[in-house]
Amino acid sequence: MSAMERLAGAAAPILLHPYIRRVRRNHGLEHATIHILNRRRYRLSGRSSDKGFVLLGDAPTEQVESAVAEALQRMKAGERKLAIHPNCGTNLVTTGLLATATAFLGFAGRGRRQCWERFPTMMVLMMAVVFVSLPLGLSLQRHFTTEGDPGEMELVSVTRETMTLPFNGQEITLHRIATHQA
Repeated sequence: MSAMERLAGAAAPILLHPYIRRVRRNHGLEHATIHILNRRRYRLSGRSSDKGFVLLGDAPTEQVESAVAEALQRMKAGERKLAIHPNCGTNLVTTGLLATATAFLGFAGRGRRQCWERFPTMMVLMMAVVFVSLPLGLSLQRHFTTEGDPGEMELVSVTRETMTLPFNGQEITLHRIATHQA
């Protein structure tokens, strides 16, 4: 058993709390849906909650509806790995946290001259952080931020909206996917 599995086991009371589990399941379905839409050449991003998720990006509503239905069916059939996505925010946060901690520790308590002398070493360490952060982020998704088992989840609705961004006036398309979990 890996250290991440042991840590997830210790966190099970939190991870299995009904609210947290709903969010994790919706997050997994969001990723599975994005995987399917990516194969259809649509590029979207998403945000999950306990009630479903939102997809941002232009795609026909019929394509989104069929992708969500396919994703849910495939996950229920056992394709749990669809819940993991390489472009998840978990991976970005993991990289950012590790890079910030490395920089903080590497430059802490040093004068300006010592910082410049350590700069090449810190640059190599930052590259190592980027190298290890993706597998770590994927493992964090698998054990903490997503759930590959949708349980008795049901698709309730898919609705399309357009919004105008406040600063540049650009119009964006989003789809709200509502789910229900027993």
